[in-house]
Amino acid sequence: MENEILKRIQDYALEEIMGDRFGKYAKEIILDRAIPDVRDGLKPVQRRILYAMYKAGNTSDKGYIKCAATVGDVLGKFHPHGDSSVYDAMVRMSQWWKQNHILVDIHGNNGSMDGDGPAAYRYTEARLAKISNELLKDLDKETVSWALNFDDRFLEPTVLPAKFPNLLVNGANGISAGYATNIPPHNLGEIIEATIKRIDSPSCKLETILEIVKGPDFPTGGIVEGKEGIISAFTKGTGKVIVRAKTEFKKEKGKEQIIISEIPFDVNKAALVSKIDSIRIDKKVEGISEVRDETDREGLQIAIDLKTGANKELILNYLFKNTDLQISYNYNMVSIVNRSPKVLGILEILDAYIAHYKDIIIKRTTFELKTYEKEFNIVSGLMKAISILDEVIKVIRSSKNKADAKENLVNKFDFNIEQAEAIVTLQLYRLTNTDIVVLKERAEELQKLIERCHEILSDEGVLKSLMKSELREVKKNYAVPRKTEIKDEITEIKVDLKDMIPKEDVIVVVTNDGYIKKVPMKSFKAATDETTLKPGDFVRNMFELNTRDYILSFTSLGNYLFIPVHTITECKWKDLGKHISNLIMIKENERIINSFIFEKGTSLVLTSKEGMIKKVRMEEFEVSRCSKPMTSIKLKDNDELISVQKEGKKTLILTDNNYYLLFETGEIPEVGPKASGVKGYPIKDNNVISSSQINDSDEYINIFTNLNTAKRVKLSELVELTRNKKGKEIIKKNKTKDYRVISAFTSNVRTINVIKTNDDVNEIKNSDIPIMDSNSFGSTYTKLKVVNVKPKYEFEKIGKTKDIDFPKEEPKEETKEETQISFEDFTNSFKI
Repeated sequence: MENEILKRIQDYALEEIMGDRFGKYAKEIILDRAIPDVRDGLKPVQRRILYAMYKAGNTSDKGYIKCAATVGDVLGKFHPHGDSSVYDAMVRMSQWWKQNHILVDIHGNNGSMDGDGPAAYRYTEARLAKISNELLKDLDKETVSWALNFDDRFLEPTVLPAKFPNLLVNGANGISAGYATNIPPHNLGEIIEATIKRIDSPSCKLETILEIVKGPDFPTGGIVEGKEGIISAFTKGTGKVIVRAKTEFKKEKGKEQIIISEIPFDVNKAALVSKIDSIRIDKKVEGISEVRDETDREGLQIAIDLKTGANKELILNYLFKNTDLQISYNYNMVSIVNRSPKVLGILEILDAYIAHYKDIIIKRTTFELKTYEKEFNIVSGLMKAISILDEVIKVIRSSKNKADAKENLVNKFDFNIEQAEAIVTLQLYRLTNTDIVVLKERAEELQKLIERCHEILSDEGVLKSLMKSELREVKKNYAVPRKTEIKDEITEIKVDLKDMIPKEDVIVVVTNDGYIKKVPMKSFKAATDETTLKPGDFVRNMFELNTRDYILSFTSLGNYLFIPVHTITECKWKDLGKHISNLIMIKENERIINSFIFEKGTSLVLTSKEGMIKKVRMEEFEVSRCSKPMTSIKLKDNDELISVQKEGKKTLILTDNNYYLLFETGEIPEVGPKASGVKGYPIKDNNVISSSQINDSDEYINIFTNLNTAKRVKLSELVELTRNKKGKEIIKKNKTKDYRVISAFTSNVRTINVIKTNDDVNEIKNSDIPIMDSNSFGSTYTKLKVVNVKPKYEFEKIGKTKDIDFPKEEPKEETKEETQISFEDFTNSFKI
């Protein structure tokens, strides 16, 4: 027994089993779930809903029936899936904003354009829409194939007769395994005319059809742009068009408004209004005062109130570009053809429908011919029986039973079986009271109908004429004017974001620890309180500029941030501001080393710790997107950027082993941001700690050492060499003490030196630092542990720089949680 079981066990590779099973699963969901049939334009669940309602007598001329009953009927007989799949499909077929012609008429809440869900199916009622009759008509005339349902108890149609090309008229969308379909709705009248044209001229070109079908016709209207996309879609089944809302400018009570009367297909109206309002709140575009949804029973309307003087064209273009007022719609006309998914152009879809509809008419006519011939045979027998009525009655009365009567009538009067059956079935009074004239009229009528059927089946021209007349009848009863406007060219949207930004004078502050804030000029002038800094932090840069300007900030890792001023958080003067990483994310170990107002025509000199140096024009750093740090210099693994300064006449480099190198800045090549540059100083066992650009206003080089000594050396006393030389000593070597330069920068008599210690930040005037030669060690200026020394920032404006002379501030004995710098200290020596 065990051996027999083992013989039946077979080994298969998992990938083979998985591949086979998934293939079967994919085929099922492609054919039976997500992709519509090219002939009737319906997915299986839609077809089952319509058929179940039709069978239940839930038609357009009857009353509404609870949706719960329909859902239960469909689930129990035809669609063994979740109830939500049935109800969702049912609801979608009832939504006028999804379908050009609704197929189900739901009474109750069936959702909305705002994305609201429908009421539960226990509350809603439904019936077939009138146009659904055109899909189901002649279903009982042996026109389509039938298949057993999932439990073999009921039959369901594999396709509906469909008296119009529903796939193109109502469109379809769905996603299955490996396939997706996205077919937009088209105008019923145009599609029927195109079908008739194709019937008349089976070889007509696409250009002919394009003269009839202009493009998609969405139930929500709107404007479609891009004739090339329509031609591509109609040719090969795929293509892209632009769908834009219909808008107009209006003046209401002296105020300018943008009125939106139609929105793109499948766009959530509530989400659209919310998005526009968030743009207003976030001030991403200036000029919008209020956004309202004024939609009512009269139709859709969204009103956007504009501020006085607002640029309405720019605002509208910005909304087109940044909201769903304009979308791209991608044609992907996939449908099931002969039990296989295919991408079809419009000519192929029309041909498939025409072949289907032709087959329907032939089968219907064949069925009707048999029906008419059967009736004619019976009417002929009744006419003959009435002409010999007494003899027929006599034979029937003398017969033993019904079967004997039928046999006697056939044998004695030459009736056929069908005629004899009809005679004996009729009650005697009916037979005696039947008017021979009525029978003759009916026989003549049937004769004509039979001849008409033969004519349709034998003459291709008559068949085509019938097809066209029935299509025109559908058009006459259901066609509506086109809602969507078609434009051949795609309108180019030009939005200069600078023009959208409100123009305002501001002060921007960047601190040594990377905090940044924007203060409106009016607020800055009116402030009487103090600004706030983190303990040990100090102001690195302070700019007077405009909200339409940009700031360049350079980091120690060789990156730069291109920051639009309008994106900087607006603060009060006393506020701390936000860290720069809130605007553009930088790494935890990345420090801001300098910032500049972005000005074209200016060059910057960048120097690294390992002595690499280069010059870059500022416009090279301009980027269209400001979302991430960009490379300003290509660095080796252990290198870092230590200095970025505006180009001067000469360059002065200092190292941590107390050497300096002075040379002409013209020796530095001008390259792009991603270049490494050239050797500025030959580094061996030392590092560059400072690089300065010397201008006419500079008089000294300030030297600060690790042993808390400081001195000023006149620039005129320094020896000028060429780039990439060892240079000269700036501090004489000492046998007992290891003096090393920790900070150096150029200065003049007005320079303020900011001393950062472990405990605090202090300032000393330049005049308090002694002037010495390059051999001296400097004079002790503090007993505290010095972390860094920087020059007090210069107050920069576009095109020029203001020197600021700040009064000396006494060192504070105790550190508070946040250091307060007096507003008066900032503004005491200058006017803004």
